[in-house]
Amino acid sequence: MTQPRLAQQTPYGRMYARAEGQDPQVPSITTVIGCQANDLGGWYGYSAAQALAADPQLPEAMRDARRRRALVNHAAKAAERHRDRAAERGDRVHDYCEQLALQAMGQDHRVEHARETLAEHQESRFADSADQWWELYRPEPLAAEITVWNSTVGYAGTLDLVARIGGKVCLIDYKTRGTDRNGRVKAPDAKVVTQLVAGLKAEESLVDAAAGEWQPWEFANAEVLMAVAIGDTEALSVQAVPDQLPAHWFKFCALAKVWARSAEIEAAGQQLRAIVPPPLEHHPVGRGAMAVTVDLKEPQTQATEESNSQ
Repeated sequence: MTQPRLAQQTPYGRMYARAEGQDPQVPSITTVIGCQANDLGGWYGYSAAQALAADPQLPEAMRDARRRRALVNHAAKAAERHRDRAAERGDRVHDYCEQLALQAMGQDHRVEHARETLAEHQESRFADSADQWWELYRPEPLAAEITVWNSTVGYAGTLDLVARIGGKVCLIDYKTRGTDRNGRVKAPDAKVVTQLVAGLKAEESLVDAAAGEWQPWEFANAEVLMAVAIGDTEALSVQAVPDQLPAHWFKFCALAKVWARSAEIEAAGQQLRAIVPPPLEHHPVGRGAMAVTVDLKEPQTQATEESNSQ
């Protein structure tokens, strides 16, 4: 997948700059969505247990405490290794899909090279699924890997594909997914709706990264928000339910505020400081514990204060 030229990894997550060489200003769409709580404790635990149980060194390590600890430490990172491998595979699949779009638009492309890269990792079946999707849906690409920006809320992101399908303009996001026990590709997570809505609500799109040139977002009236799950057996297309889009947009705006406050707190540095007990003569009840009361109520408006005083 083409790395967005304006995206940078920062201590606050992935962020975007307005032009090459400039400091990042706003978080990425996925960074904002990442502020949502996501409990993966069960998956991490299962991955570690599975990795330990399947390790061929386990029987011998049971008689050696040092080797046993080493296996446990290795198994504890099984979920992270799985996540990283999935991300790398996703990049390769996204790159292939992008090259298909560039080829369809008559631009320079690396379709053959991208497919060869998938083959080197025994992932050719993902390319086959992507090809099947293109044959079935016959998209007419309008833009591929297009970076968008929203100054009002404060975020940016890169959309996988904008295409006309069946006469309708569609915003499309690819998701590389595994298969279930029946050999069917797993559906995308509902969070993709939030991601697509944020793309729809963009205000500008990038024209020239080096010059920092942007233009008004021309696909704000896209009729279909679509996620395409690409697996090694098939591709599954799903549409965001139109009636649910406002709720996802409000949720995204709320998460953007959470990110902003979290970044503000992180930038401020130390949040706690040590305090010592007051001198004994200041204790009204001898050596009792010091109590501090902090009023965290919302500040009242002048109108409310006047009403309360009457």
